[in-house]
Amino acid sequence: MRGDQYLLLPGPTPVPERVVRAMSKPMVNHRGPEFKKLLMDVTDGVKKIYRTKQHVLIYPSSGTGALEAAVVNFISPGDKVLAISIGVFGDRFAKIAAQFGAQIEKIDFPWGQPADPEVIKKRIEQDKNREIKAVLVTHNETSTGVFNDLKTIREQMADHPALFMVDAVSGLGAVDLHMDDWNLDVVVSGSQKAFMIPPGLSLVAFNEKALKVHHENTNPRYYWDVTQGLKYLEKGQNPYTPAISLYYGLDESLRMMLEEGLDNILARHKGYRDMVREAVKEMGLQLLAPDNQASMALTAVKAPEEIGANKIRKYMLEHFNIVLAGGQQKLDNIIFRIGHLGYVRELDLVAVLAALEITLVKMGYHLELGAGIKKAQEIISNRD
Repeated sequence: MRGDQYLLLPGPTPVPERVVRAMSKPMVNHRGPEFKKLLMDVTDGVKKIYRTKQHVLIYPSSGTGALEAAVVNFISPGDKVLAISIGVFGDRFAKIAAQFGAQIEKIDFPWGQPADPEVIKKRIEQDKNREIKAVLVTHNETSTGVFNDLKTIREQMADHPALFMVDAVSGLGAVDLHMDDWNLDVVVSGSQKAFMIPPGLSLVAFNEKALKVHHENTNPRYYWDVTQGLKYLEKGQNPYTPAISLYYGLDESLRMMLEEGLDNILARHKGYRDMVREAVKEMGLQLLAPDNQASMALTAVKAPEEIGANKIRKYMLEHFNIVLAGGQQKLDNIIFRIGHLGYVRELDLVAVLAALEITLVKMGYHLELGAGIKKAQEIISNRD
């Protein structure tokens, strides 16, 4: 019997039953009082997760839509933009900005490593004439399982006036982020990660500094225009038809998150990260990311060269109904990625680790069954 699927991706993530039920509520008038209350409630709730008192707009799109919204509202054609990339999604942010006319200077760091704040500091210090208008940074790079130290990177920019724009699509709610305290100007996220609802909503937060830049922005925009978004938000509406069912889901997921407490959520994700990494090490496998900057949202594992990552993923899907993510681009068949983001429980991860051990042994990998599971059990039992 296969039973329910174990969906351990870095997005989309499992959806709680409470959220599924909430999304089944009847439609309401998106220009009426019921939706106005819903919109205001979820906007306030999202601000708590961002740890911000600044502006937040919600768009019906994937996270990539939010990245494009950030670009067309806060970067003008011809602007010089410094893009920091540690993987696929850092490259994507830079590519979107280039598509809309920005002059991109990209600093690439090795995949599997975080960005070095000192390297960024030196480049910013060289910009004596303040030509750089924006710095693009990924909060949590799901293609490699690494997170960036946003606080330190932002501090290294000192008083440089460039907008600090963050892709926190997969990081928000799993990896620590303080938008206001860390002076982050624009931060985008998505619904299908730590927010535990299906894909389809994206979140764009921005401060007054960014809004001032927006008012002078020359990029063409219509659907993404934050001026229209703010204008309609004052009335408790969206400019265009919203994904009402997803708003119901977001409202319920925010209730769950605030019931648990954001600090507890972050600690839970860190605990998942530490347990999975230590268990995988006990299996004799290597990890792509260093311990100190390893993502709390997922773990990137190097597959034994003689087996390959895709063969492991295929076996686990066919025999255990477990879905793991593969490596992207140059990491294809080199790594597999175990998601532990959102609505995932410790025992889900223990089951997946047990299945991974069986899979490896079936493929001829030398492993004492139970080695990784024992380590996971010890970590769980030693927690307060």
